[in-house]
Amino acid sequence: MTDNAVPPSTRAYESLRSAVLHGDFRPGQPLKPQELASSQGVSLAVVRESLLRLVGEGLAERLPNRGFVVPEAGDARWQVIAEARAAVEPTMLRMSIARGDLEWETRVRAAHHRLARTPTYDNETDAHYSDAWATAHHEFHRALLDACGNDVLLDTFERFWTASELSRRWSAAESPGRDAVAEHLRLEQLALTREGDAAAEALVAHLGMTAANLAKAGRKS
Repeated sequence: MTDNAVPPSTRAYESLRSAVLHGDFRPGQPLKPQELASSQGVSLAVVRESLLRLVGEGLAERLPNRGFVVPEAGDARWQVIAEARAAVEPTMLRMSIARGDLEWETRVRAAHHRLARTPTYDNETDAHYSDAWATAHHEFHRALLDACGNDVLLDTFERFWTASELSRRWSAAESPGRDAVAEHLRLEQLALTREGDAAAEALVAHLGMTAANLAKAGRKS
């Protein structure tokens, strides 16, 4: 589909979503519909529709008498999301390890290989990680849980993932020394050696790093 064939509402939504995730708008910054409509050359109604979609994904908030804003990345809300993920995803990982077959093992290994070989940043000076790395990161975590066999839990994972994406990007900017490579390698190894409890514990620690980094950033601000 060419750009001209893409509906204006879709283009506006994708453009705004990308801008929020790439840090063009800082956490807490207002998202002013009239300014966005003018800059993107679309109607006010189209922008409002896009903003409401972002609210549904956890990438924007609608505040009484203040309009739309980018969520505070270090806010307690993100700590709640991290807590929810730590309660649900380790259980899914145990299920996936118990039920996964050879095809699952192959998907996990391939997803980790792609993640490990994908540069985290497009340029050394970038503050936020690349779209390619973000995609590979999502695919690896999804592959780990894929064999749980429960579509409701997998849908929950996807909702949590999108809601967490903004905090992950700002956490990476605040904590450049984090060894995520080693964390992901350990998750792959424990999953493929079928060490369910150890893998679940490693996942809890992995998820907790983002919340801890954001709390640290919040104390500095």
